[in-house]
Amino acid sequence: MGHREDLLEGAKRCLLEKGFARTTARDIVKESGTNLASIGYHYGSKDALLAQAYISLIEGMSDAFAEPADDGTGAAPGSLERFREVWSNVIATMREPGSLWRLSAEIAVMGDQLPEVRDHLAQAQREGSRGFVALLMGGREEDVPEDVVDSLGSFYTVLMTGLITLWTFDPKTAPDADQLTEGLRQVIEAATRS
Repeated sequence: MGHREDLLEGAKRCLLEKGFARTTARDIVKESGTNLASIGYHYGSKDALLAQAYISLIEGMSDAFAEPADDGTGAAPGSLERFREVWSNVIATMREPGSLWRLSAEIAVMGDQLPEVRDHLAQAQREGSRGFVALLMGGREEDVPEDVVDSLGSFYTVLMTGLITLWTFDPKTAPDADQLTEGLRQVIEAATRS
């Protein structure tokens, strides 16, 4: 592995241990076995490196959200059952000690303090919205139209952000997948009444 990769891996470990605000460039250098100049050379700044490390951590979570089996045992795309399965998988990751989602809450609150990082993360969030649509509704991410990303993808992202907040603030009262699914069922029922 070269310095670029070493820095990224060190930054990921620092983020999970210390969070965004408390991680220093020296922490990353110590954790990665590199030098301070490498951060600027490869990433431009410590904050840009931390943003890339955060995105890499989020991308690594995709296995936890894996699409239900396509062998007939998984729920149909777009169904309430698929909704429950996917959100159950997401919530399971929030229960884990040292959850990445606590870091997500910290970064969301810091957004206005890090304008150059915010733009980078906003694009990653948009792609995450696209991924949620494909995961819940079926199909390939690259086939999800922009207007669907803007509507349905945004809906799922808002749900995810709310879950992160609730699970970070008070996990004992945060909803589980069954409660979310029942809430969605009630919304659908109310919207389809004649």
